[in-house]
Amino acid sequence: MFPPRPNVNKILWFLYADKITTTTKRGLKVMAASSYSLQSGKVTPQQLALFSSPLEVIIGSNVEQQMYCHLLCGLRNLDVIDGISTPYAIGLIKAFSFLESKWEQLCVDLDCGFPSHEISDEEMREAVINTIGGPQHELSNRVRLVCEGKNWGGIVHRLFPNVRFIKCVTTGSMKQYYQKLKFYAGDVPIVGGDYFASECCVGLNLDITQPPETTRFVLLPTFAYFEFLPFEMNENDKDVVGEQTVDLCGVEVGKMYEVVVTTYRGFYRYKLGDIVRVVGFHNSSPQVEFVMRAPKSSAEILNEKDLISAVENFQHALRGAMGIDSIEIVEFASFLDQEQMPKQLKVFIEVEEVQEESKFLEDNNLKEWVKVFKSCISSLENGLGALYKVQREKGHIGNLMIIILRQGAFDQLSNLALKNGTPASQYKPPKIIRNHEVVKFLEKFTFVTVSMDD
Repeated sequence: MFPPRPNVNKILWFLYADKITTTTKRGLKVMAASSYSLQSGKVTPQQLALFSSPLEVIIGSNVEQQMYCHLLCGLRNLDVIDGISTPYAIGLIKAFSFLESKWEQLCVDLDCGFPSHEISDEEMREAVINTIGGPQHELSNRVRLVCEGKNWGGIVHRLFPNVRFIKCVTTGSMKQYYQKLKFYAGDVPIVGGDYFASECCVGLNLDITQPPETTRFVLLPTFAYFEFLPFEMNENDKDVVGEQTVDLCGVEVGKMYEVVVTTYRGFYRYKLGDIVRVVGFHNSSPQVEFVMRAPKSSAEILNEKDLISAVENFQHALRGAMGIDSIEIVEFASFLDQEQMPKQLKVFIEVEEVQEESKFLEDNNLKEWVKVFKSCISSLENGLGALYKVQREKGHIGNLMIIILRQGAFDQLSNLALKNGTPASQYKPPKIIRNHEVVKFLEKFTFVTVSMDD
């Protein structure tokens, strides 16, 4: 689809393969698959030459500094950037948001020929200086002319005139970032990847140009031995997972299944935790679409898919109530508090004001905020799925609570996860929270709380 071009051949790849790895009790190193070749020294000079950033940036130890240097090196090579890539869509959303706040300093660095003194990793700093290759006055002015208007819609093509594609995962929980990514991408196509899990390869995406809602994967029997547990969404009681598996030949079009794998590296009948729907066959191999992550227990009353849909409805209602399109929900998650009697569903939402002149998210507007959210809360609750509604009607679930968080709350949660060993390239914000410590952490950033009974 994108034949090689000899003179435009670099990828701006936002990859963070830091040197910090987790070690098992037996002394084995654990790391993201995308980091292995880079950390083990098995990547070739020819492969490294395709990256706009030097290896020292990719294997750095500070994610914010790495992101900054990725952007700086990408801008230094802006005329030869063929594609922009990251494992998950959220990685690009963070990178482009970072560009919005740091473009002026990036221009200064290009003009001077060396990175900001905030870049403290000496190896990374020296490698970036070599990549910049001295002061780039003309390049700095080009970038400044593009960014100073602060028109971020379609910024990708204006900054990187020869870029042909953006590649990342946009299915599953990444679907919520697709429209924002389209905003930045403009007319640059966003292409999807294949279906990979930590345990093994699962499926191939035969049409990478499809948007997330129509992305399909073909399961190949050579990747692993696949089995499938029938999964049924029960609107009257609880979701049901079958006890008897079927193999590749036994699945039926239109039905949902939880994927079970036996891999070459030792996983035996291991549940991936993914729910897929069979939509057809490619030759004799099932073609599936990703539906959602599987519930962890029978006590759960909400899944990621319904939560994402409900929050989309809530954002539409919120914008309608305010009469503007400057409010954007940037992140959200839910938690079922089972210690309350009756149980209570809490939805954490971080809201951002897109227009700088807007001053709605201020403490002196608290009463107005509560009024707006009260008028919109029903649009969120109506989209939470049949299982939630049944439990609510039976009185097993109390009034829905919405907790609006101050800006940056989920970034702080991300930083905490990275400090605790989560690979930066693999981090995905939680949608269904099950850890009380995470709830306590987010509650520290509460701006206002609204409940149906307020």
